[in-house]
Amino acid sequence: MVSGESIKYLVFDIESIPDAELIRQVKYPGMELDDSDAIVRFQEEILTNSNGSSYFIPVTFQLPVSICMALVRHDYSIAEIISLDEPEFRTVEMTGLFWDLVEKKYKDASLVTFNGRGFDVPLMELMAFRYGYAASRHFKDKFAGRYRFGTKHIDVHDWLSNYNAVRMQGGLNLLAKVLGKPGKMGTSGDDVYDLYRESNFERINQYCIHDVLDTYFVFLRTRVLMGDVSYEQEKSIINGARVWMEENVEQIPAFIEYLDNWNEPDTVS
Repeated sequence: MVSGESIKYLVFDIESIPDAELIRQVKYPGMELDDSDAIVRFQEEILTNSNGSSYFIPVTFQLPVSICMALVRHDYSIAEIISLDEPEFRTVEMTGLFWDLVEKKYKDASLVTFNGRGFDVPLMELMAFRYGYAASRHFKDKFAGRYRFGTKHIDVHDWLSNYNAVRMQGGLNLLAKVLGKPGKMGTSGDDVYDLYRESNFERINQYCIHDVLDTYFVFLRTRVLMGDVSYEQEKSIINGARVWMEENVEQIPAFIEYLDNWNEPDTVS
């Protein structure tokens, strides 16, 4: 793993599943429900209460099953992409590794997410609470990842939506496709629990890596908007990322599908 000094951004994503045991304990104590029945019953309640707009189970009832992270240098190039606790993907171990990287090894780096303020970071805070992992800098430093308008956590969704002044309809999938990147490729978040029940952790992790890559490229374009990177520099960084991915497909097979679905975006004349 690359040294902490050379890394400025940690672009990460989490795939999670409903915590069926917790749902049974909190929502349906004393009722004899199996995992699927408890989850479906809760989803039906959520769907009814939201007037049919959502059946997504809240972050408080979720467990991470894959955490992937792109380590990005000061020049915005990718140094490495890591999958925490691969191939076991144990929740406790992933939680410890995540906070160790954020609090210690890459403590000077900024987190980059897509809707991480609304889901990924709160989920990891809850996991630290559950398993007793310290994240003192994160919680104590008012300019760390919990400070909404700072630079230690850049939530690209938050930023592009004018801090939720407008609904970002289409989400990461739309924004990635606008840039010629794959976006969703046959797998979505709705599939993760079924893949988990099939013990298909590899596919879940590949999907997580794809979301990290989409987030990285969308984040890179926001740096063009900020004037931190020119349009020509962005093209050079993207070309470098593609070459790097092509050179590392044996180590990270998830790159194969991503590269196969890569399109050239509309360009400035």
